[in-house]
Amino acid sequence: MRIAVVGAGIGGSALALSLRAAGFRDIDLYEAASEVRELGVGINVLPHAARELTELGLARELDSVAVRTAELSYHNRFGQQLWIEPRGIEAGYRWPQWSIHRGHLLGVLLGTVRQRIGDHRIHLGHRVDPHDLTMIDADVIVGCDGVHSALRQLVVPGEGAPLWNGVTMWRGVTVTDSFLGGRRMVMAGRLSRRVIVYPLRDLGDGRQLVNWVVAVRTGDGRPMPKQDWTAETDPAEALAETEGIELDFLDLRHLIGGCESVLKYPMADREPIPSWRTGRVTLLGDAAHPMQPNGSNGAAQAILDARVLARELVRHAGSATPLAALDTYEAERIPATTAVVLSNRRAGPERILDLAADRSPNRFERLEDVVSAAEVGAIVEEYQRTAGFDPDVLNNRASLHARLEG
Repeated sequence: MRIAVVGAGIGGSALALSLRAAGFRDIDLYEAASEVRELGVGINVLPHAARELTELGLARELDSVAVRTAELSYHNRFGQQLWIEPRGIEAGYRWPQWSIHRGHLLGVLLGTVRQRIGDHRIHLGHRVDPHDLTMIDADVIVGCDGVHSALRQLVVPGEGAPLWNGVTMWRGVTVTDSFLGGRRMVMAGRLSRRVIVYPLRDLGDGRQLVNWVVAVRTGDGRPMPKQDWTAETDPAEALAETEGIELDFLDLRHLIGGCESVLKYPMADREPIPSWRTGRVTLLGDAAHPMQPNGSNGAAQAILDARVLARELVRHAGSATPLAALDTYEAERIPATTAVVLSNRRAGPERILDLAADRSPNRFERLEDVVSAAEVGAIVEEYQRTAGFDPDVLNNRASLHARLEG
């Protein structure tokens, strides 16, 4: 079976590795960029995706360029702690949560693709024309080409621009002293104006590479910012948007003001669609189900897509046509990813911030007078189930891996 993967990002690289691990040999990876650069900022690989990357043999290398996040805490705008929970191994999972620079994750994935599949199978500077696929000699074509996917145009012609929820994000990474033990992810403020901070990599001298996000609802009367991973702005602009948020354990002025490259773009997604397939073409990752980043699930869902699609192609390898595999793949993954897209629109577990802010807009004396642990715990557990990383379910389910006979 000949398989063409369009897009050499996280989803496309994870798919290429999953196909190779499943025993497929005739795999080609097409990328529109003439070179793949390690761009972007921080992302999280949650335990359900960390399991898949571990089964692909990448855990040791990822550990060397990431932080195993151990805790997540929510705070009001005064820095008072609302909730803290263990994450990854500390939460009872058999796999970690990796916080990692997107470029470093892509570097590991694509570097392993080169080793296992070969440079000659990676075609850079190759922009696929969705209306002329005769140039691709393959039985199956998988569009992994992101939120502005060319191949999605075949499935949803005339769809238009992504949907903006009115929130603008300023993002960056800064080298700074570690905070709160060096393995904690922090969210502070409320949904209309919040700060998210977490370490990405230990630098060995008490300092870390730290990711930060300032997310502010700016939509009223303002145009949508350019949706571009490379759109930079002045750090002072991002710092001004943190007014009113105080963290006694972290110097936001140093963290944001000391950032060399601040990116600015909208928080956007697209409507879930009932099918990702047309003919021999299917979609994966952000091309299939772009989602708002609430809950830190975008990369994880792309990796899960890759593993399920590889498994289904194995299961249908003996069929007269591989297209049945595309149908069973989407039958499993569309309901799962649609649930995450819709939950993220409700802010996922981050709605804890508004729950507390609405009840106590000022400093509180006793947390239990504002929000109960049972109430917050129910929100967290609901999202874990929705996104597919409930610890008991994940630890005990069968592997997604499958391999061709012989």
